[in-house]
Amino acid sequence: MDLKQLEYFVRVAELGSFTRAAIALDVAQPALSRQVRLLEVELRQTLLTRNGRGATPTEAGQLLLAHGRGILHQVERALEELGRVRGSLAGHVAVGLPTSLARVLTVPLTRAFRQHLPDASISISEGLSVAMRESLINGRLDIAVLYNPQPGNEIEIRPLPDETLLLVQKRTPGMPEPEGPIALQEIAQLPLVIPSRPNAIRMQVESEMATIGCRPKIALEIDGVSAILDLVVDGAGSAVLSRNAVASYARPEELAVRPIHAPELKTRVALATSSLRPSTLTQQETLTLIRQTMEAVCKTDV
Repeated sequence: MDLKQLEYFVRVAELGSFTRAAIALDVAQPALSRQVRLLEVELRQTLLTRNGRGATPTEAGQLLLAHGRGILHQVERALEELGRVRGSLAGHVAVGLPTSLARVLTVPLTRAFRQHLPDASISISEGLSVAMRESLINGRLDIAVLYNPQPGNEIEIRPLPDETLLLVQKRTPGMPEPEGPIALQEIAQLPLVIPSRPNAIRMQVESEMATIGCRPKIALEIDGVSAILDLVVDGAGSAVLSRNAVASYARPEELAVRPIHAPELKTRVALATSSLRPSTLTQQETLTLIRQTMEAVCKTDV
């Protein structure tokens, strides 16, 4: 059994599509289809049911998928062990970060990764927690930092320190800034520039406001931290974001922040990995580096 063919099959089965698998593997779709077909011929089994919506594993395909994941993991572990003989770990790690954290974590995390794992490689992508959770399950990400993660059988959660959410407003030159915390009920009267659902912070703001009997006054729905802050500076409204989001902005001096109370808003942050695939040694080391980097550069308290 060819390992490349097995890897191709596993990725198609996980992503449910030859097109998506070809993009993820960076191979031509006809070549991918041909290799999977050769594997079926060798095993004398139909492994995938192909239809207009994609590809789903047959009963035989489900069986091979379970074994294939383990085989590919053992191969990766063997390569890592060989790397340890040379004195360092190898392999590739795909990490997903929320936009607000990516801006403050990417450079120090990459620097720490290169220092501690010089023979390994890392890729970092930004995304919404909902999308990154799905990418963990289908194998496109190895590790993700998620906001308000929901427990489930598919992922393992390792809690990180909570992030405090703040009211972010335009700073007016020459005018005194409001001091002290602002009640969440008062924020409900302010026009907000806020991400669209299912953004984790958006969902939390709506949920907390509903608990105290009010709802947000939404001026604009914008997906993107920089775009939200640009609009706040332009006077379009206020925002509810973490201090890290404000600190990563190109012009933080143009923004004013206030803590929120009644209730205080804190968003849960966690490291997440897939329960379907055991973490490699390189991934385990990367988990430690992410935690250490966050502790060093992120301010989780007001």
